[in-house]
Amino acid sequence: MVIYGVALLAFCLLMGTLAGDVLGQLLGIEANVGGVGISMLLLLYFTSQARDRWQLNKLSQSGIAFWSAMYIPIVVAMAAKQNVAGAIESGWLALVAGVLAVVVSFMLIPLFSRIARNGAELMKDELEEHQ
Repeated sequence: MVIYGVALLAFCLLMGTLAGDVLGQLLGIEANVGGVGISMLLLLYFTSQARDRWQLNKLSQSGIAFWSAMYIPIVVAMAAKQNVAGAIESGWLALVAGVLAVVVSFMLIPLFSRIARNGAELMKDELEEHQ
């Protein structure tokens, strides 16, 4: 059911916003620090929990998957727009740091893919052992 996806999305957004505000206060900044990123991580975590551990029917799982799939690209696009605007106003050092972060992220994709593939193989082996 789609409503479970909306509820999970709202919960993750609220918890991420709260955590970002608290983190900002702890750092002495009057802003939300990483709240959107935290909410995305929570959404990814709970989405995987819904698929792996919770006993939800396929319709409920598809509702959660739909909203997590809708949320992440929108937030990434919004954050990218803000980051580019801030980087242009901040000067060349911010632009270099942004480009470097993207290059390092792209370089880590094969490593993460290998880790995910190995994890999937281990899960498959465990599943075969239990059957």
